[in-house]
Amino acid sequence: MNNPSSKHQFSEAALPFQRPQSVAQILQSHSSVSPKAMLGAHRQLDLWDATLGEILVSEGAIGSEACSKAFAQAEGYDFVSLETAPAPSPALRSLLAPGFCLKHNVLAWRQNTDGVVLVTGRPERIAALRDALPASLQRAKIAVASEDAVTSILRDLYRKELVAQAEARPNTEYSCRPSSAHTLSHRMLCACLLVLITAIILAPKATFLALLGWVLIAQCAIFFMKLFATLARAGERPPPMRVTMKQKLPRISVMVPLFKEHDIAGALIRRLSRLSYPKALLDVLLVLEEHDDITHRTIANSTLPSWMRVVVVPAGDGLTTKPRALNYALDFCRGDIVGIWDAEDAPAPDQLEKVACHFESAPQDVACVQGILDYYNPFTNWISRCFTIEYATWFRIILPGLARLGFAIPLGGTTLFLRREVIETIGGWDAHNVTEDADLGVRLARFGYRTELLPCVTQEEANCRPLPWIKQRSRWLKGYMITYLVHMRRPMRLISEIGGRKFLGLQLIFAATLSQFLLAPLLWLFWGNAFGFTLTGDTLIPRPLSFGVASALSVFGIVNACISLWAVSGLDRPRLYPWVLTMVLYFPLATIAAYKAFYELLFAPYFWDKTAHGKTKEGLDAHHSGVSVLLQAGDESL
Repeated sequence: MNNPSSKHQFSEAALPFQRPQSVAQILQSHSSVSPKAMLGAHRQLDLWDATLGEILVSEGAIGSEACSKAFAQAEGYDFVSLETAPAPSPALRSLLAPGFCLKHNVLAWRQNTDGVVLVTGRPERIAALRDALPASLQRAKIAVASEDAVTSILRDLYRKELVAQAEARPNTEYSCRPSSAHTLSHRMLCACLLVLITAIILAPKATFLALLGWVLIAQCAIFFMKLFATLARAGERPPPMRVTMKQKLPRISVMVPLFKEHDIAGALIRRLSRLSYPKALLDVLLVLEEHDDITHRTIANSTLPSWMRVVVVPAGDGLTTKPRALNYALDFCRGDIVGIWDAEDAPAPDQLEKVACHFESAPQDVACVQGILDYYNPFTNWISRCFTIEYATWFRIILPGLARLGFAIPLGGTTLFLRREVIETIGGWDAHNVTEDADLGVRLARFGYRTELLPCVTQEEANCRPLPWIKQRSRWLKGYMITYLVHMRRPMRLISEIGGRKFLGLQLIFAATLSQFLLAPLLWLFWGNAFGFTLTGDTLIPRPLSFGVASALSVFGIVNACISLWAVSGLDRPRLYPWVLTMVLYFPLATIAAYKAFYELLFAPYFWDKTAHGKTKEGLDAHHSGVSVLLQAGDESL
């Protein structure tokens, strides 16, 4: 066995069965590893899905590289300093897939007379690595190095492949990236638009009535969808959340995409440090773009804890989107559960315990859990009040009800957690879709998986300035348009994959919602017609029919207001109650956003309108303090 002091030398014949000292003896030979720390780590081995070394490193008892050296010595493996050792052989780079190498932290390093030599930075998991290796490499010699050094070499060695995979991870059939299918969809959309314009020119009244009938049908469809979702939600009696595990607590990786963040790192670290999940099982990845100098400088001035690390996404051919960054960072995750938080998020301290317990008790077809999103600045202005009411209604009433009805759930972009094996199976995220979360919810359903709602809250900053609100909403609506067009390319196949009920839900959630916003001006004209105000001086439809439809729409509005009041009642924020009545003035903003979205769908489908955060007093306070006032009643009930 090599002397660890000459770590740059690699012995051709590693001695994996010589154990002159136990791991505990070697670790305790370091003055920093006290018997108390060692005893505490051993107690956690039966409760956590972590190794002894990982626990000690997370507790600060020993450094990561020193720990790897100790385990290499104890198990009889040579330790290699990759910083000074020869570079890996280029001829071996095709032996293992880049994703496999990153997931298992293994590098095909050298070829000697006895065969291939692999290097890993996780000596305690070598047995599991051998089981996962292809048959031709399961008897390969293995050496140990620093985990960070292995990751760094893999990142540089496979840069081109990793970038290509990040941009084209899902199958073309499920993606909106440029392809023949995408071009065909775009041409069909343009053709339909041309037909509509021609109809308006040649038969304006008939076209108006046809479109008015369509939007009224859409309004009815959405109303009954919300009504049945609310009834389903009212009939739900969820069991109390347990926070104890029958099996070992799993490791959870959470990706936090950052882009052009001026002052977020310190507050983010303070917020996430409030999490009660064991740090040995917590793997937080700050995902940065390569050319984002602003965020790089911010992170460089911060001291990251051992459970938080930076993943830099290399630049590609001009595409810079959140789903592309998530695709790239996915292979760097260490956990069996993968989650997403946004930079401004303030998750509840016990959120990850609830995630782990939910996955343990859920059936295997439950591949995703979605948490509740809420705002910590509901009283900044009128828009923030309405935005808070809208989110409360959607995440606390409608989404749980839709899930109970068996519909596919369009996910939120944050506080969602996935089984890693599933997200890898379905192809990650669509890097070109500007609302990747909605697309992911539909794709999960197409692969036979379900999403469940998690009764746990993450707070964000409400985007409450008019122009930024419209920009953000236009990106969401454009993503809805893109998602709908992608999955409706082959409707019969879609029905065969998700079934009639989910197919109906897809039409209600996407087609009816988009129709409601795009055709809302016709409803405004209809209301004018109902009360005798017309552009032409004559009524297009009989006055009694106008009053009848107007009465029905009024009932719809009253019921919707009642649903929102029920949702807001769970927030313990009675000051929001009167503002529910003003929601009728809030949603027209979405119509402006919808037309912006439709224009971009035609001319700039991949343009990503970045939402800036920390622009309100509450947001700035949250950034500076890192502290969030969590809801009193919202955490335990949807």
